[in-house]
Amino acid sequence: MTQAVTNWARNITYTAKELHRPHSLDALRALVAGSTKARVLGSGHSFNTIADPGADGVLLSIAGLPPVLDVDTAARTVRVSGGVRYAELARAVHAHGLALPNMASLPHISVAGSVATGTHGSGVGNGPLAAAVRAVELVVADGSTVTFARGEAGFDGAVTSLGALGVVTALTLDLEPAYEVEQHLFTELPLEGLDFEAVAGAAYSVSLFTDARAAGFRQVWVKRRTDQAPVDFPWAAPATVALHPVPGMPAENCTEQFGVPGPWHERLPHFRAEFTPSSGAELQSEYLLPRSSALGVLYAIDGIRETVAPVLQTCEVRTVAADRQWLSPAHGRDSVAVHFTWVEDAAAVLPVVRRVEEVLGAFDPRPHWGKVYAMSAYDLRRRYAHLTDFLALTHSLDPTGKFTNAFVQDVLGT
Repeated sequence: MTQAVTNWARNITYTAKELHRPHSLDALRALVAGSTKARVLGSGHSFNTIADPGADGVLLSIAGLPPVLDVDTAARTVRVSGGVRYAELARAVHAHGLALPNMASLPHISVAGSVATGTHGSGVGNGPLAAAVRAVELVVADGSTVTFARGEAGFDGAVTSLGALGVVTALTLDLEPAYEVEQHLFTELPLEGLDFEAVAGAAYSVSLFTDARAAGFRQVWVKRRTDQAPVDFPWAAPATVALHPVPGMPAENCTEQFGVPGPWHERLPHFRAEFTPSSGAELQSEYLLPRSSALGVLYAIDGIRETVAPVLQTCEVRTVAADRQWLSPAHGRDSVAVHFTWVEDAAAVLPVVRRVEEVLGAFDPRPHWGKVYAMSAYDLRRRYAHLTDFLALTHSLDPTGKFTNAFVQDVLGT
């Protein structure tokens, strides 16, 4: 490539020999069929080499394809092209009086990339974003189009697929009637005596934040659907000023607080679509662990606060309901998700990541596929019971490994 292409955080420079932005499905099919190695670049919000095809491969961006946003109000579904970002999708869906069941912390990410990596929001009853997918359409290695629908053989491997099966051109998502959400913030929640299940279940979506400089949580973000019970949160004091999850960052970048009701898509994310998400200069790691072990996990991290705090901007704790996707970090178990937003210094961060993984090892952690982690390929593979099924699916759709890069090879053990 004549111009360097990096991810959002600029910690990864892609090594692909070419970057292509096809403007039609026919052009995309021809590019895929004619390539030896290929990977798809979504919104670039991954912090590792998952999207890098290697020096002999091509990087494909589908952002230039004609956007598809077909809402079926009777069926309560939307068919959306893979390159569309959640902010755009949410506005279109809301205009029809419908809603997604959940959103991630920021709305800037692409739909296809988000579900392919197991991205999620929060809520004890809310699965990952992939849980809303009822069909996925892919351009596979020979340039043909394949569709997997919920309930069909292979579907449970086809959504959270790490980009290993082909180019996701469109997905069909389940919707529900539009709803409003209030966002209430609380401060200084103690870890000592924490009733995690009660706190996590206090509203539709709950997030806990700590900077690890002291025990407990500096902020709690409680998102209540107005069609559900009022918030009862006796464990911490209400915030008196608007807050940003990262200390020192401007709160105006965040969605509205102080219990002001608003449309679901303007409250479920932490960050407004028109502002830079999070801090903008950072690395990220995240681990999903059994929710039944939440207190043990939190105390384990608290035990290494002196190691973590110097390179941490903020740590967010969320919950994710179990799902069926073979490679989902939430597969088969209700999960607690511990997300670290680090400083932008890989040399300083990686030793801390290793230490975090060491103390979490007893709790069977599964890293988010798009984040920074140090776990060995062997340790990673043994945490996924359906890895052999997924490997068979990749071989059936991509027998020459066109979409298999070094990252995927590590995961699959090939």
